[in-house]
Amino acid sequence: MALQTLQSSWVTFRKILSHFPEELSLAFVYGSGVYRQAGPSSDQKLIKYGVISTNVLIEDLLNWNNLYIAGRLQKPVKIISVNEDVTLRSALDRNLKSAVTAAFLMLPESFSEEDLFIEIAGLSYSGDFRMVVGEDKTKVLNIVKPNIAHFRELYGSILQENPQVVYKSQQGWLEIDKSPEGQFTQLMTLPKTLQQQINHIMDPPGKNRDVEETLFQVAHDPDCGDVVRLGLSAIVRPSSIRQSTKGIFTAGLKKSVIYSSLKLHKMWKGWLRKTS
Repeated sequence: MALQTLQSSWVTFRKILSHFPEELSLAFVYGSGVYRQAGPSSDQKLIKYGVISTNVLIEDLLNWNNLYIAGRLQKPVKIISVNEDVTLRSALDRNLKSAVTAAFLMLPESFSEEDLFIEIAGLSYSGDFRMVVGEDKTKVLNIVKPNIAHFRELYGSILQENPQVVYKSQQGWLEIDKSPEGQFTQLMTLPKTLQQQINHIMDPPGKNRDVEETLFQVAHDPDCGDVVRLGLSAIVRPSSIRQSTKGIFTAGLKKSVIYSSLKLHKMWKGWLRKTS
């Protein structure tokens, strides 16, 4: 769902926020969070929302502990409330820069803006078991294609200021440094949890190498991008299982079954579009 469609739900979101404390740190909405209720009350809308402490939010933005909220905030969202917490604002910015760096490591030497945004949008779906069963396989494309302008607005200044990329904004084309030295610099700035997962994947039993030594080796590996992707999967897979399990208990079995049915229906429609 494109971001523009969220404008009609503005009053509804404001009503939800009125039930939370005034010191709320951050509130945002995104397209897929609004969907029509199944059954007779189809004129109403259900709003899927979650609550997270500021400290846990900042930890995920900086370190990618589970890439759940950090992943959502790597895509264009509508910020409807944010306080003046300098640490939070810095973490939000760091999360976007980390997303760009991780995407660079998985892309070739030159690529289009759309390639970059598709890679960024897909970071938090790497290893998500719901992308095998329950999600439309074209979900990432559906997020990016209608929102290229929003992605450009979100990441444009970061790309312009990054010394490792030549960003030809008029042509929508980018070139990055794929030398081992360049990749090592990028790997060293990745969030801590992703670095640790890469170290766990690449460190042979009994070696116990430190993270920097492992990242130096990965930087010289032709399969560097694949290793980064495996590291992302190691973060996202357990997180996606936990979130799905929590959903059953917090939303209730009946609502979870309805929601899962809607997801399967969307997945089936996406498959039909792809094969037609």
